[in-house]
Amino acid sequence: MLAEGKGLTKVYILGTSTREETVYQVLKHPACSIQSDRRVHAPYGPLAKVMTEPLAYGCFPRAIQLLVKEKRLFTLEEAIRKMTSLSARRMGLMDRGLLREGFWADITVFDFKRIRERGTLEKPAQYPEGIEYVIVNGEIVIDKGEHTGNLPGKVLRRNSTAS
Repeated sequence: MLAEGKGLTKVYILGTSTREETVYQVLKHPACSIQSDRRVHAPYGPLAKVMTEPLAYGCFPRAIQLLVKEKRLFTLEEAIRKMTSLSARRMGLMDRGLLREGFWADITVFDFKRIRERGTLEKPAQYPEGIEYVIVNGEIVIDKGEHTGNLPGKVLRRNSTAS
């Protein structure tokens, strides 16, 4: 894969038969980002009864819990970089992923000691524990752990710019 260089644009690892050690080895590579492709449905409104899965709500808290706290594969800073700026670059989102002038202000404030996923197979649509504030496009969406009702998100397209 490395021989392909810039010609290799995507690599996917699918399936549950991959050994855990192999997954961790791949995750440690500097070019490997941490992303999610889960569908998320609000726990209220017309899609509230549509079934989802626990990681739809808890993917990134679970990554911090497992990869930083339990397995100690990364520092918190490296895990955050893999979830934010590295992922944004890989997806061609040029104005996201960093706290920088001219970029969209998407910020999650969390308590490192308390952050964890809470979803279960029976009740997957549960907000994670320990996330105090979420700011999307400069607007507060989660305030003291509660959804404000603000919906400032937008569809993101590859190679977007903040202008």
